[in-house]
Amino acid sequence: MASITLGGNPINTSGELPKVGTKLSDFKLVNSDLSIATMNDFTGKRLILNIFPSIDTGTCATSVRKFNETAANLENTAVLCISRDLPFAQKRFCGAEGIENVINLSDFQEGSFGKANGLEITDGPLTGLHSRAIIIVDENGVITHTEQVAEIANEPNYEAALAVL
Repeated sequence: MASITLGGNPINTSGELPKVGTKLSDFKLVNSDLSIATMNDFTGKRLILNIFPSIDTGTCATSVRKFNETAANLENTAVLCISRDLPFAQKRFCGAEGIENVINLSDFQEGSFGKANGLEITDGPLTGLHSRAIIIVDENGVITHTEQVAEIANEPNYEAALAVL
């Protein structure tokens, strides 16, 4: 379990992020068109997983915007923005913002991605949502970088995450 904070108040997650050097577990997440995305859909690509509680918060929206700018310049890399928001909310936000370089995926159905990767918030007002984290995966599905953001209201360290690409 990771101890993080929300507005300085301690809250916990369901576990720890997966270890660097291990393979990212397969997943089933929902695309904006309601189809299912799995790891197989990204075989041979590097992945940046931008994970956050909700697209409808200022910090989460900022991270999607920043990764959208970055993704436009990355070869053989997909940026997956993952939350428990409904796919409709993710699509609405990206449409309104002109965001086209990231792939929004939702874990709304069961939260299985969050549970499998130690991301589910287990107490406090955001119980059930995902914590703010970054996971970088290489072309072979091996995790090369993780960051559990200690304070949910803070942005991740973009430079450290992108340095491993």
